[in-house]
Amino acid sequence: MRKLIILFLFICSNSISAEVNIFSARHYDSDLELYKKFTRQTGIKVNVVSGNDKALQKRIIEEDKDCVGDIYITSDAGRLGAFESKGMLQHANWSDEIKKKVPIIFRSDSWVGIAKRARIIYYSPERVNQSELQNLNYEDLSDPKWKGRIVIRKSDNIYNQSLVSSLIENNGKDETLKWAKSLVANMARSPKGNDRAQILAVAAGEADLAIANTYYYALMLSGQKGEEQKIAAKKVLPFFPNQNNRGTHMNISGAGLLKFSPNKSNAIKLIEFLLSEEAQKHIVNNTYEYAMLENISPNELVPGKDLDFKQDNETDVKLYWDNQSEALKIMLLAGWK
Repeated sequence: MRKLIILFLFICSNSISAEVNIFSARHYDSDLELYKKFTRQTGIKVNVVSGNDKALQKRIIEEDKDCVGDIYITSDAGRLGAFESKGMLQHANWSDEIKKKVPIIFRSDSWVGIAKRARIIYYSPERVNQSELQNLNYEDLSDPKWKGRIVIRKSDNIYNQSLVSSLIENNGKDETLKWAKSLVANMARSPKGNDRAQILAVAAGEADLAIANTYYYALMLSGQKGEEQKIAAKKVLPFFPNQNNRGTHMNISGAGLLKFSPNKSNAIKLIEFLLSEEAQKHIVNNTYEYAMLENISPNELVPGKDLDFKQDNETDVKLYWDNQSEALKIMLLAGWK
């Protein structure tokens, strides 16, 4: 009888440990396919709770020690930093393998980047001269020559907040406020819509320049958002700013280790898998992000598919959260709605 009890406990222990629980704010069916691959290779079952960031964070905080989550996955270092500041992530003691693959500017002690994205400029080749684009920086969008020609999302958008945070880090608060005020003066319309809406506005002739993340443009070109958006995307061209100095603004999708993770070792194994060549190739060809691994080429639809542009590998993305409140303050002071 005693042997049966011991055997039962052993089986239960193994079945419980052979899983990992993800709270994910990413909404890609391709991520689920990736988790299935991980399960086939390791035998570790992946349970996923999906939702938006606010809802997931609220649940994790309310459940506290009762939360069974192991990994929190979301986009933007600003979001990861914000959640880390609430004390809901733990020191991960990342393996040497993870540290080797992910530069220190793309990870913290409790979260790590699994893919990269750039926030770049899109322009109308019919209305923007190449001479206007020569050596163009984000900072140059304050030039009066762009008055009434720029579209961008609202100030409450995390991607914009992280961009402004990086400008604060590189140029200081005062200069960034001046820049933001001039950018608002150059807007073709009051900010509205998502990133794809900005590209559509340029294609429709409502503006000459748009600011948007790279994967949205590729998504439009793929036809997954309909023929109309595919045609519109072909009417604009991508441009990578700041090529003669620090490089184009970069951000991440990342995974954080939750504070009360009951399956920490399995969580680390999954994150290591997400940083494998197999998983990185899957990510770039399904979400149109850039791989965290330097030897993996982007999908052919992604701007900079040959990785021939200079990335900002100097600005630590952890600073996007550190500067976030100041960034939002500056945007609101500038009249950025």
